[in-house]
Amino acid sequence: MVRTEELRRPAPAVLTILVLAGVYYGTARIGLLDQVVIAGARVSPLWPPTGISLSCLLLLGLWTWPGIALGSLLVVASLGPLQISVLGIMAGNTLAPVCAFLMLRRVGFHTGLDRLRDGVALVALGAFGGMLISATLGSGTLLLSGALPPGGFWRTWAAWWVGDAMGILVITPLVLALRNVGTPRGVPAYRWAEATVLMAASVVVSLVAVTSELSLLFLVFPLIVWAALRFQLAGAAPCVLLVSVLAITAATGRTGPFAGQSLLEAMVNLQALNASAALTALLLSAVVTEQNSIRRKVEQACRELAEVVDRLAPGESRRRWPPDGEES
Repeated sequence: MVRTEELRRPAPAVLTILVLAGVYYGTARIGLLDQVVIAGARVSPLWPPTGISLSCLLLLGLWTWPGIALGSLLVVASLGPLQISVLGIMAGNTLAPVCAFLMLRRVGFHTGLDRLRDGVALVALGAFGGMLISATLGSGTLLLSGALPPGGFWRTWAAWWVGDAMGILVITPLVLALRNVGTPRGVPAYRWAEATVLMAASVVVSLVAVTSELSLLFLVFPLIVWAALRFQLAGAAPCVLLVSVLAITAATGRTGPFAGQSLLEAMVNLQALNASAALTALLLSAVVTEQNSIRRKVEQACRELAEVVDRLAPGESRRRWPPDGEES
């Protein structure tokens, strides 16, 4: 007779997979709010499900991949009738984050993003490298099924790849940062005040940058640098998400600095902004975090050395140096 505990054991895993599928579908619907049509194919300038998928794989493990496949199936089914070509799109949307996860694990990626090499790996392997799979399989499937004309393959492929890569660069650091934020106890009041001012300034400056017809998009970078230097990824990632969402809305509506531009021009300028903002936040935050970690290790080593000196010669570590009478 099978014990009740053995029957209940798969329940948490199944529930996690179903939740991941639901989150995948929900974030996909959000991403499709600002979709664009390129050569008859609907693509999003920022595809959040890729960032969610890679984050779950990094935090929970490879066993969550069925949730990605199920979520992808739900999204494709909501866009039109299911056909055999759906399998190619599902395979691409699933294999891309899985391969990105395997490559990151191979190079010893830290989910804390506390080293510069982790930021570089997420960009090169997670975003730019891994998302080649989804773009190639997705666009290729549409081409082979006749839903995409041959002349539109590379435009669709480029838009697909960029949208998936932006999902990794914008969403994955945000999820990892939220996961690694500790309990906010003992935080000085001035830090809360600074964070509040930074948040308010980010909203105001971002709105001005994306609504003004002048080319003022560069104004967001001082705020991203401020957030990365003072709050690392926990502060910089939300700023990048805010800038990206507002810029995508302006670009798809051809308003503000994107007014009068063609779809291609607007998408190129948009993705240049998104990529630059995400890379600045990610890499600068990683550098600062790594430096802070090194400083803490040096301070810990100094404290341990002082304890050793105290045991060997009590009071020597607290003597003022240089002694009186030897100061120049």
